[in-house]
Amino acid sequence: MSDSDRPDHLDAKHDRNREQRIAAIKRWVAYIQSEPPEVWGPQQNAVVDGQLSAAQHVATSAAHQQHVAAVAAEIRAARDEDAAGESASPNDS
Repeated sequence: MSDSDRPDHLDAKHDRNREQRIAAIKRWVAYIQSEPPEVWGPQQNAVVDGQLSAAQHVATSAAHQQHVAAVAAEIRAARDEDAAGESASPNDS
């Protein structure tokens, strides 16, 4: 038997996975639009906390950890710059 149908099989699987992810996102959006933040906020926090916990248990190299820390620092700096720019009045220039 040939492996010629293997790429087609994987493409179909990737398409199904993508469609399932999009459907899940749409369900989540509908849910958060129908419920107050006090209901879905703790649920979202639990998901994010679980992802962070899982990521912390994955063995990563020191170089990768340093890269992630550097990217996080860049994001924080950009966010701080944006916040500082938003708080400045138009007459400050």
